[in-house]
Amino acid sequence: MTKPRPCGCKGCRTCLICETQYGAADMKLQLALNKDKGYVYCPLCNKAWKGWDMDLYKQHPHHEGESIDYPGVYIQLDFISEEEEKELMKNIDDMPWDISQSGRRKQNFGPKTNFKKKKIVLGHFKGFPECTKFLQDRFERIELLQHYETIEQCSLEYDPSKGASIDPHIDDCWVWGERIVTVNCLSDSVLTMTPFLGDRKKYNLYCADEYCAIVDSKGKLLKNGSDDTALAFWKPKNDMDVIIRIPMPRRSLLVIYGESRYHWEHCVLRKDIVSRRVCIAYREFTPPYMNNGSQETIGTEVRRVAKNFWDHKTEYQKNAEDVPS
Repeated sequence: MTKPRPCGCKGCRTCLICETQYGAADMKLQLALNKDKGYVYCPLCNKAWKGWDMDLYKQHPHHEGESIDYPGVYIQLDFISEEEEKELMKNIDDMPWDISQSGRRKQNFGPKTNFKKKKIVLGHFKGFPECTKFLQDRFERIELLQHYETIEQCSLEYDPSKGASIDPHIDDCWVWGERIVTVNCLSDSVLTMTPFLGDRKKYNLYCADEYCAIVDSKGKLLKNGSDDTALAFWKPKNDMDVIIRIPMPRRSLLVIYGESRYHWEHCVLRKDIVSRRVCIAYREFTPPYMNNGSQETIGTEVRRVAKNFWDHKTEYQKNAEDVPS
């Protein structure tokens, strides 16, 4: 059961298929989340309000109860229109999906990475589907995303019939940079944040002590980087024994950065997937892979390829023709 199962899960990663058909129910990671510790982030006033249901943000500006500050979150509602979402999803579904863990499917466009050995190669990466280019172009309108260079784009499908979810984690800090970007499509969902107090070797978190932060507390780009390392610059001012619920409304854009990026784990709970959801996730390089960094050579090669966009219809038709009959 520790090996990959036909559904794509392995280890403690499970979905409804392997739990019911392959006896993996006992292996599922059990999260003990106390809803009494919950706060819901409001993208309209940038505060987190006591509660659990994501719709609490819709009470703005008439919030009630206790609120707290929670740095490192940016949400733009209606980042794309209904028509753009419809066309985007049509094109995404024209491309093949691969199975992934925890009931998800994925389409991954980026270099080949080995997080344990901290090695990266170009692999089969040759850029991104042209049909998604308008999303990256639109990043330029957002101050927080100035000079953002996408080097990985991943479509992730969450299907409630499969019990899709993703366990608490921090995106790897050796190669993926400070700003984690997601465009949410087809249905509303929630990103659940919990403080991380574990070993800094996990997620290669210690690597964030080897480079500077690139944005400040107001989400503005630091021209010369921070004086402290990213991990130290974004160290929480106060220890908070809380759970932050970040709404991901349909057609919105979410960026997590700074404290929420480096000091909190994020997850998507099975209960928060009520209908098919597809998110398009974006990653940038850490400073060592940028200009004048220690890994500039491979970084430059990947960044060059990442400027390419190709026609998915032509590409996958060609691939189909190349398969022997």
